[in-house]
Amino acid sequence: MITELVLAAALSSALSSAGGGPTTLDGVRVHLEPGTQQVVTVNHTDGYHARVTFWKLAGAGWKARFSAEDGRIGYGGLVRGTQRKQGTGTTPLGTYALPWAFGMGAPDDRWKLRYRQVRTGDFWVQDNASAYYNRYRNQAEGGFRWWLPASDPDSSERLTDFRHQYRIAVVTDFNRSQVRHRGAGIFLHVNGHGATAGCVSAPGVFMDRLMRALDPAKAPVIAVGR
Repeated sequence: MITELVLAAALSSALSSAGGGPTTLDGVRVHLEPGTQQVVTVNHTDGYHARVTFWKLAGAGWKARFSAEDGRIGYGGLVRGTQRKQGTGTTPLGTYALPWAFGMGAPDDRWKLRYRQVRTGDFWVQDNASAYYNRYRNQAEGGFRWWLPASDPDSSERLTDFRHQYRIAVVTDFNRSQVRHRGAGIFLHVNGHGATAGCVSAPGVFMDRLMRALDPAKAPVIAVGR
């Protein structure tokens, strides 16, 4: 499979990382940022399943370094990022930066990506009335209605409720401008039992390897396609 992906990449319009621009990897359209030399592609295969592949720019072209066939997307399917609505379980199509990560354990010395270890009271804010919408925040800091029940459309996500999935979670910059009701907390994290609520997930072995590979100096991005 990796050989096939490399050949597909060689046939695509591989571009210099210095200038950015579009390219296609494993059938997924990727909009490269200036300086991007690492890409994670998410190729929807069937139902909520997807192939998730890590690519690295090598010489004049892109090469697939490792891949997982058992990736997952949201239970609501795929939707254009600009049309996504909070609470629909949809995964946004498009290309997004991977700026940092969080997780349940202590950081590994081999990781280069900025990392925050989850502690009691940490939430990802999904309260549309909060100035901290789509931001990581502890309940002790206030500024959002952390006490709202999960059934409330403005409830936020208590990160310690998802210790398995968020053992490792790489944050995407989807909706970084905090457009209310578009959605918050789109991550690349460890697989749960089934579909996600809008994130992308992959097996734990893949995520462990990915964390050792991601380098902020190489402007990594994730690209979600059909």
